Amino acid sequence: MFFKKKEEVKDIVKSIYEKDKLTRYAQFIFGVFVVAFSFNLFILPSNIVYGVSGIGVILNKYGINPSVTILVGEISLLLLSFIVLGVNKTKNSIIGSILYPIFVELTTYLTKYINVGDVEPILLALFGAVISGFGFGLIFKSGYTTGGTDILNQIVSKYGKMTLGNAMLFTDGLIILCGVFTFGVSKIMYSIINLYIVSMMTDKVMIGISSTKSFFIITSHESEIKKFIMRELGHGVTLLEGNGAFTGNRQKVLMCVIPTREYFIAKEGIHEIDPNAFFVVADAYEVYGNK
Repeated sequence: MFFKKKEEVKDIVKSIYEKDKLTRYAQFIFGVFVVAFSFNLFILPSNIVYGVSGIGVILNKYGINPSVTILVGEISLLLLSFIVLGVNKTKNSIIGSILYPIFVELTTYLTKYINVGDVEPILLALFGAVISGFGFGLIFKSGYTTGGTDILNQIVSKYGKMTLGNAMLFTDGLIILCGVFTFGVSKIMYSIINLYIVSMMTDKVMIGISSTKSFFIITSHESEIKKFIMRELGHGVTLLEGNGAFTGNRQKVLMCVIPTREYFIAKEGIHEIDPNAFFVVADAYEVYGNK
């Protein structure tokens, strides 16, 4: 029974990757191009350091072609991933690991015709972060990666017994620390800001900007709050059955989805009806079905 279920899950994953193949490939290739273009136009001139590209930036100061450094780093990590993580965890990184350094080399010829020499360094760093984040978002949304430190993070997470987030801090932290000795503290501050914006932008491209909020409300004034949301705000409410873990008491939980622009009035309305109401508000990025 276990193996049957496992096979069913594999079939589902396979069908997901088979869906809209051409669109996903086009999105992936465009995403890799955008990241490579941003690297040559913004990241490299600003000496922004993180990831395998960051090693390319550091070694570029000593006359080594960044695309060569990135290619060697990507291939080395791919081989390490095959050995340590296995084929399944590695296969979606193969194309990106090879394509990215190739695009980095090709876009050097394109960016030669765009002069950003007079632009403030902070603007270069910010634009580079936004455009890189947009490209990474397209890549991850298509179901692929560019390999590099994504692979290293998984390995560190697995054998270092830490979360993926902490593994990212560790690996990128080491690379950024190496940049301190090459470019000084100010450039590293730019790198940290850049890395943060890249991660935020990547998330926005992958899951979108939240236009709605989901409310989970526990209250002793259930019917009044339900009427307020349904009649005054015009939104549906779902009643969920809940049990207090400590008291064991049964209680209703109201669940509803409210447009972000109505968040303030919804929150204040709930407080007005029941000042002791307990509720949790979370971003709802996608809402399907009847609202």
